[in-house]
Amino acid sequence: MAGAALIPPPYSLLCVDSRRVRGADAFTVGSAYAALFLLGVMEGVIGCFQFSRSAGPVPVAALAFCVAIFLTCLLAGWGMGSPLGGLVPALGWFLASFVLSLPTAAGSVIVTNTTAGKWYLYGGAVSAGVGIVLTFRGRMRRPPGGPDAGSRPRSGAGA
Repeated sequence: MAGAALIPPPYSLLCVDSRRVRGADAFTVGSAYAALFLLGVMEGVIGCFQFSRSAGPVPVAALAFCVAIFLTCLLAGWGMGSPLGGLVPALGWFLASFVLSLPTAAGSVIVTNTTAGKWYLYGGAVSAGVGIVLTFRGRMRRPPGGPDAGSRPRSGAGA
């Protein structure tokens, strides 16, 4: 059968990966996102009050909080299997840091316009953004369908 055309394997909906979240799973996932949001808020609140600790001229605490929000966004995105997992703690951090950096009616400010304050706010924002972008990049590198994609039938020539 040298002249016979290759016939693609039959297609079945049984090989389509459907990952709808239902019932208790939806509650669990929603709870995980809520916990990540609260973690971001907590990092923002603690960071706003502790950013000014330094070792000489180096704002060590501000830099440590930048690393913390970066790792939180990156690992949350990877752990949840979605870039939304990295975005949620970043939103919590932004919300807490933004609210606490606004001046009060009496004119006092929690996050001051110092080197440490700039490193905390701008460095934290960039760190959260980089963590989210790396989550997107890691998501694009994964094979479609997850870790068991190699055991599924493939369509096309050579399958």
